[in-house]
Amino acid sequence: MKDIYYAEKKLTKALGKMAKNATEPKLKQAFLTHQSQTEDQISKLEKAFGLLGVPPKAKKCAAIDGLLEESNEHIEEYAKGAGLDAAMIVGAQKVEHYEIAAYGSMRSFARTLGYGDVALIFEQIREQESDTDELLTVLAEGVINLKAEGETEDVSESAKSAAAEHKAGSEDSEAGEDSSSSYSGREGGDDALAGDGMMNGDDDATIDEETTNNPDDMADDDASNGEEDIVISSLTDGGDREGESETGEPMGY
Repeated sequence: MKDIYYAEKKLTKALGKMAKNATEPKLKQAFLTHQSQTEDQISKLEKAFGLLGVPPKAKKCAAIDGLLEESNEHIEEYAKGAGLDAAMIVGAQKVEHYEIAAYGSMRSFARTLGYGDVALIFEQIREQESDTDELLTVLAEGVINLKAEGETEDVSESAKSAAAEHKAGSEDSEAGEDSSSSYSGREGGDDALAGDGMMNGDDDATIDEETTNNPDDMADDDASNGEEDIVISSLTDGGDREGESETGEPMGY
């Protein structure tokens, strides 16, 4: 009882926030109506506490805090419209199912313990929660879900268009980069070729210098060639004379 007493007080504020953010008029009215019912349920719970001889006291309920936090996230994440309405119905029905289970269990406990009047209070509240859950289902399936689907299709078309524009822009950017790279490559290649030509020219110049700027080496080569001619001539003449001596013919000079 302390848990559900805490939950109903928290839910009173949450329902007001949901009604404020709802777009569908029937859903807004359903939230406001249930807010009034919740305030009445708090009074009924306080009466049940009195019948049991226990002062009304709330105890922090982690379950309801988590469910309401999820509903707050929906409100923050979605823009106002059918999509947010559908999301808030999901959150509200999760709360209703939690309450239906809680009040159903408390009713059974009260009956078992012999507190018939208290059990009747719990059953009355449980029926209100069940009726609210059914109303939310009717609104979702009859109106809101269809509108949310239409909004989703519109968003999908917008997303596709944006994606196409982004892709086209990326392709243009890539084409520009390729063109720039090709030009830079050609320019760099021409510079490299020019550099190679200059180096080859330097090599030719070095060879010419070695050929034309060493007259002493050339003179030495000529002298060496002359000496070789003399030696060869002497060897040739000597060989002829030796041949004549071996045959017994007189050697005349």
